[in-house]
Amino acid sequence: MKISYNWLKQFLQLDWDVEKTSELLTDLGLEVEGVTEFESVKGGLKGIVVGNVLACVQHPNADRLKLTTVDIGTASPVQIVCGAPNVAEGQKVPVATIGTILYTAEGEAWKIKKGKIRGEESHGMICAEDELGLGTNHDGIMVLNNDLKPGTPCIDIFDVENDYTIEIGLTPNRSDAMSHMGVARDLRAGLIQQEINLELISPSVSAFAVDNRTLKIDVEVEDEKLAPRYCGVTIDNISVQESPSWLQNRLKAIGLSPINNVVDATNYVLHELGQPLHAFDAERIKGKQIKVKTLAKDTEFVTLDGEKRTLHQDDLMICDGEKPMCIAGVFGGEFSGVTKNTTSIFLESAYFDPISIRKTAKRHGLNTDASFRFERGIDINLCKYALKRAAILILEIAGGEISSEIVDLFPIKKEECQVFLTFERINKLIGQEIPRETIKSILTALEIKINNVTESGLGLTVPSYRTDVTREVDVIEEILRVYGYNNIDFKQKFTTSVAPTAKVENHSLQNVVANLLVGRGYFEILTNSLTSSQIDGSITSNSEEIAVSMLNPLSADLAILRTNTLQSGLEVLRHNSNRKNSDLKLFSFEKTYQKVNDKYVEEEHLSLFVTGNLTPENWAISQQPTDFFYFKGLLETVFERLGITNIKQKALEATNIFSEGLEFVYKKKKIAQLGIVQKKHTNSFELKSSVFYADISWKTVLDLVKNNAIQFKDIPKFPAVKRDLALLVDENISYKEINELALNTEKGLLKSMNLFDVYVGDKLPRGKKSYAVSFMLQDENKTLTDKQIDKTMQKLQKSFETKLGAELR
Repeated sequence: MKISYNWLKQFLQLDWDVEKTSELLTDLGLEVEGVTEFESVKGGLKGIVVGNVLACVQHPNADRLKLTTVDIGTASPVQIVCGAPNVAEGQKVPVATIGTILYTAEGEAWKIKKGKIRGEESHGMICAEDELGLGTNHDGIMVLNNDLKPGTPCIDIFDVENDYTIEIGLTPNRSDAMSHMGVARDLRAGLIQQEINLELISPSVSAFAVDNRTLKIDVEVEDEKLAPRYCGVTIDNISVQESPSWLQNRLKAIGLSPINNVVDATNYVLHELGQPLHAFDAERIKGKQIKVKTLAKDTEFVTLDGEKRTLHQDDLMICDGEKPMCIAGVFGGEFSGVTKNTTSIFLESAYFDPISIRKTAKRHGLNTDASFRFERGIDINLCKYALKRAAILILEIAGGEISSEIVDLFPIKKEECQVFLTFERINKLIGQEIPRETIKSILTALEIKINNVTESGLGLTVPSYRTDVTREVDVIEEILRVYGYNNIDFKQKFTTSVAPTAKVENHSLQNVVANLLVGRGYFEILTNSLTSSQIDGSITSNSEEIAVSMLNPLSADLAILRTNTLQSGLEVLRHNSNRKNSDLKLFSFEKTYQKVNDKYVEEEHLSLFVTGNLTPENWAISQQPTDFFYFKGLLETVFERLGITNIKQKALEATNIFSEGLEFVYKKKKIAQLGIVQKKHTNSFELKSSVFYADISWKTVLDLVKNNAIQFKDIPKFPAVKRDLALLVDENISYKEINELALNTEKGLLKSMNLFDVYVGDKLPRGKKSYAVSFMLQDENKTLTDKQIDKTMQKLQKSFETKLGAELR
């Protein structure tokens, strides 16, 4: 939310600088996220002075240029080359002096420098109004009042406002602070705590008076639950035109674009008081009646932006005698708003049910200043006051006269909340005793009425604009934020309780894996659980059957909860690849959501993504593309780190995700799948390199780790012996067969094996290949003798020869 500092100071005559004010607002819970300088004229006309054209002659080297001599209030006149057709001797003109910074219409800055134009020196620039930011005219230079004195700063003669825009990160519960008056009210309470007592100056509506009753509009509210209060009044004989500069500057300072004086007045009051208003063209209200009601499902309605929208049966609408005119509290209609030809209006100020407004806004994908406030809850008792304030402002800037009594349909008055506050509860929650007089002072500053005082506590009435303060604990929070969190003492002793934890904690285990992966160059990613059903369906074949759809999706791209983690990863890979970051190693701990047999299933996954080269480009090392075996080895390392052993691997059957891959299984439990993602998926995300993807069931991992006992063994005292064999085998024999046969043949001394070379070539017989295998032998109780080693190797060799048909090379 944006606040204008000059506007804020209309409520509080505060002489603090904006930084100090921002600090206090943040301490009060209205966190200031940034402060930016605002100038109604870009550059603030700094360096622009009044000049008197003493002489104007033809440029000797250019037909369209003039040489002027201009008095700018300095010791001697300056020469300026000017190309404007209307420049003439005797004029008073705005002159940008040397060093002045001007801005283009697009906001680009450029500096006035001394230079030569067609051989003649020029010491400044005589400006047109668009060059100064004072208008759009570029037909010629601006000609000023002839009574002005040369050298007078133009900032003194034009209505230029310098302001600060304060960006507040407002929490959803603070609907009372969604206006300048609300922020000023909070700021005043904070100032009183610092013994600075300022008056809160609220706009007066005493000037409101009905001029005549010639334009009556009947109002009917069909559902009082959806519209508990509805106020309106008509104003006739207005003149729709541009708003005065002061009003335009106020709106521009908070990022709004002025439209016309009537619409601007409603926007001004909205941001001044926090009450949304809407102005209807009274001539377009058929039957001179307004009906607040819902319409039949699928009724079509064209909104102010020209979009045709299909209404829901629960959408509250403002209608006339024939048709809908406005989506209540959200957006106006195309054919009922104020135009330059409007001469009379019906001005609406209402309170609509927050839940209804929020659902309507989300259904239609609309987020307006009005819906932002209505859905968080405004002050129902403010409607009539805000209506009078807006009416008076419209009369001031658009003329006209109040042409009806105020319609105020408010059948059930809202009672203000009553709370009893105990001093004991305050001290217990805050952890420190606050003086009772200080508590009373804070409550009074917050306009919380103290009805009675007892020894144990206070009976309070909370003002209606504090819709979030309904309990004793809410009042204590209000006291604490105004008293100041910084004023609470820190104790020297810290007391805590240590709760028993499970043997294996999910979070701790995730940290173990994350540290392992980060140490190998991986980056963790976090993605949105919501995704597009169209893209998700292309990856998950039965997505339509199992997808969990949103009832009120924000957009088509956020319509369902993801059923797989691949899509999220591919989106991140594409985002990085489009920014020339193509060598990627990523991991994520994320959930998938499915609907199985009318039950919702939520599963957590560890996902890994690798694409591009393993190492960056380097003069000393050639680039090595990622391959399947690197990725497989990484997954094995993860399981080894978690202590999960005896995992079986088998080739993946055809899937909609992988072109080829493996499945990791432990006692018929599927732990993980990994492989190369099919080209149709990578192509749809515009990825040129192969993508390696692993999907690990984190729940299965947790179950396996919980059952693991910590194992350890002493380092053997006796040395190991390494022996190598070069085996010539049939080309259909895999190393896996050799490995399994060797371990089954010699279970005692053989500790490990390693394949360190594979050779296939014309020097071998047709249909043969050579495996070079090393064997590590060790006896943990004694040193191996040569006789034992030779016997073991002969045993292995014989097994290879008889069962695999192997030969020694």
